[in-house]
Formats: sequence, C-alpha cells, structure tokens
Amino acid sequence: MSTLGVTRPSSEKRSFDLTMILAFLAIYVLWGTTFLAIRIAVSELPPLSAAGTRFFTAGVLLYGFMRLRGKPRPTALEWRNLAVIGLVMFVGDYGPLFWAEKYLASGVTSVLAATVPLITIALEMLAFRQQPFRWSLLGATLLGFVGVGVLMLPDRAHGIPLVPCIAVLLGTAGWCLGSVLQRQMKLPESRPMTSGGAMILGGGLLLLLSAGFGELRPFPHISLRAALALGYLITCGSLLAFTAFVWLLARMPASKVSSYAYVNPVVAIGLGYFVAGEVITTRILMGAALVLVSVFLILRTKK
Repeated sequence: MSTLGVTRPSSEKRSFDLTMILAFLAIYVLWGTTFLAIRIAVSELPPLSAAGTRFFTAGVLLYGFMRLRGKPRPTALEWRNLAVIGLVMFVGDYGPLFWAEKYLASGVTSVLAATVPLITIALEMLAFRQQPFRWSLLGATLLGFVGVGVLMLPDRAHGIPLVPCIAVLLGTAGWCLGSVLQRQMKLPESRPMTSGGAMILGGGLLLLLSAGFGELRPFPHISLRAALALGYLITCGSLLAFTAFVWLLARMPASKVSSYAYVNPVVAIGLGYFVAGEVITTRILMGAALVLVSVFLILRTKK
C-alpha cells in the first residue's frame, strides 16, 4: 500500500537492510576486536594450543551445523584438499600470528595482517598469473610494503621486535597462498562446509603440534579472563563473523565485502589504545596509514 503516492518499504526489505548492516558490523567490529582477544588469550595460554582450540572447536560446530542442515559430507578428494587448505591457511597463518602476539601489540599485528590484499595481488600477478599485470596494482602494492617497512623501522624508545613481525607477514602469505590455491582445487560447494572442514583439520594439526612441542606440560593455569577471550574467539571471531562474511559474499560484490581489511586495523588500534593501554607512536600511525591507503587502492582497482 501507499499513502499520498509514497510507497512504504516492506517489512522484508527493512529486515534485509537490518541484516546487511548487522553482517557488516560483524566483519568490521568483531574481526577487528579479535586481535586484542588473541593477545589476552596468549598472555596465559600456549599459542599453538590456543589457536588449535579456537579453530578445532569452531570447525566442529560449523561442520556439524551444516551436516544437520543436510549438506553432503566432503569426498575423499575434497578432504585431501581441505587438509592442504587447513595446513596453509590455519596452521601456516594463525600459528605464527598467535605466537607473535605474545610480543606485539594487537594494533601493530592487525596492520601487518591487513597486508592480505597486497600479498594476494603479488601472488596472483607474479606467481600464478591469475591477474593481468597492471602498474596501478603494482604501485599500490609497493606503497603498502613501504608502510610495513616504516612500521618495522628500529626505534629505541618504542621498538617493535622484528622476528614476530616477520612471523605475522609469513603467516599472512600462507593465508594468501591458500586463498589463491582454493580457486584451483575441488572443494565442497558449501562455503561454510569448506571452512568448517578446513578449520577441523587445521585446528587438529595445531593441537598435535602443541602436544609435540610440549606446550601443555605442565598444563597451564587458565584464568577466567583468558577463558573468556578464547570463548570470544570461537563464537564471535570464527562463527558469527565468518557466517556474516559468507552471507555477505553471496549478496554483495567481493570488493565491498573486502572493505573489512581497512576497517579492522582501525578498530584494533583504537581498542588496543583505549582498553589495553597500547602505545601508539607517530611511526605506527604513518605505517598504518600507508598500508590502509594501499589496501583501499587495491580493492578499488580490482572493483
């Protein structure tokens, strides 16, 4: 119905708009807050154990939910490919990231992790030839790496340890490699099923590595604060935010959904400063600004 020629939006339309807003808030805010949650968790828990618990638990819950909804289980070939994805993306990325956050501020880690579009473009253009060579993309990518260099410059007053930074960047490269490889692999048609299976295998391997390195001998004391941080990572970081991400990808251009890459560091830096008292220097702000401008230019060019 309409009044005076003005059509009223339907309740379905309003509901869809509200769901869209909530989904974007989830990938912007929830993923941005996970960096501080990781830092809280690894302050008491061994890093590989914390990462493995997060992804194995979330993977079991997500996989079980999709099976209850009638999604077919992966084939043997798909399980093999999921194992590769789990190894490269979850073990290769989050293992080093959880370890690095024992020494890095959560805001700095978030900026380093925001190089995902930069490294992905470099792999697509130079290694796998999946992206046509464009000077604009190369220039934006180089700008981002200049920002990383500024972030890692030695500073006597507020120095950032180099090895953990390199660990985060290498782990991010693993995530990007897995993202590129997925396009060439046969995986379950359901994206949540793919993620659930990969998290189960990746999380399980992280737990095995944790046991192999003797992280749980003796078993660490877990405070309520650390347990809540780990629970937050499982529910909000790996279940809610990821579900929102997949839901958005099915309804929005990937370039718009990928905008989380330059919002997450802003959330993480602000949260680290106001909640955890992390130091923010001019050099950190300059490096972060260069990285975020680079990510914005890359996503805009790809669009």
